[in-house]
Amino acid sequence: MREFDYKALKNRTWSNEIVSCVAQIHEHKGRQELYLAAKPAALDRLIEIARIQSTEGSNSIEGIRTTGSRLRQLVADKTTPRNRDEEEIIGYRNVLDLIHESYEYIPVRPSYILQLHRDLLRYTGHSYGGSFKSAPNEIGTVLPSGETVTLFTPLEPHEVPGAMEQLCDAYNTAIAEGEVDPLILIPCFVLDFLCIHPFKDGNGRMSRLLTLLLLYREGYLVGRYVSIEKAIADTKDAYYGALSAADTGWHAGENDPNPFIEYLLGVVLSCYRDFDSRVSVVEGAGARSTSYDIVKRYALGKVSAFAKRDALEACPSLGSSSVESALKKLVDDGTLIRIGAGRKTRYVRSDSIDGESQS
Repeated sequence: MREFDYKALKNRTWSNEIVSCVAQIHEHKGRQELYLAAKPAALDRLIEIARIQSTEGSNSIEGIRTTGSRLRQLVADKTTPRNRDEEEIIGYRNVLDLIHESYEYIPVRPSYILQLHRDLLRYTGHSYGGSFKSAPNEIGTVLPSGETVTLFTPLEPHEVPGAMEQLCDAYNTAIAEGEVDPLILIPCFVLDFLCIHPFKDGNGRMSRLLTLLLLYREGYLVGRYVSIEKAIADTKDAYYGALSAADTGWHAGENDPNPFIEYLLGVVLSCYRDFDSRVSVVEGAGARSTSYDIVKRYALGKVSAFAKRDALEACPSLGSSSVESALKKLVDDGTLIRIGAGRKTRYVRSDSIDGESQS
């Protein structure tokens, strides 16, 4: 069986991209602590947006979906699930909230991971929630021809309990010794978890929840304010490509984790950059700024078309009607040009194209 020991990581040489990402994330973490100390009201709005996007993003990767309005109602606990997909969504929301609120009291141990998995599948009626798999599972894909191809064969069921114990022990030992940066350890743990594939169902969603848990426990809280799961969903092909590149030779302990480390740290860094930009929109506009000033500052920083929803997410101190009113004024005064109509409405800076506003 594959053995787990992260001590050897301290002697590895990492790519320039990994080293750069680690350094930049450390810098962002320092600014994060300043933002949290100031506690602007806008942070509460960011949390609300991130909860919705995280629940939607992580489930959509697995093909679990509902309508936008139903999703918002489910996340806000204003309705009950109507079908299997919505039962899965409610379970993810609950575990996500639990990690947000209690990450300091959720140690990295198999028993706790099993409990999180139980809660993830609590509303589905599946009997295997909270239990390791009892039958082999394979990670595969279906070719355009209809042929199913096996991409990776995880551990056998009888190997899983011991592997999960070793995995958690190795991670906790490495964290306690402090010789390997947590930003290196966390992607390695997640990669190994996915290769073990300890559950019959829910492995992907659990891996993303565990990513948040491990980051939060080490003080990297950006996932509370900007959805890491959405960032993964938006780059799903790169996510699977990195996994495929990093799991080759895994059973013999000869795999190279670099591709997955680079990918996951790139996602975390992009979320920190997004966090900085959203907070700076509010702070840079000044205490006496109107909604028009805040949205204008955001709009002038865009080099591509954007929707009202994008502006609403980027300006967390504002409500929907305030953003809509500001966008109208920016179109009226010629700062922006409106393209399309209805749900397809987008806005671009007037200095980016020639032509008149299109309704």
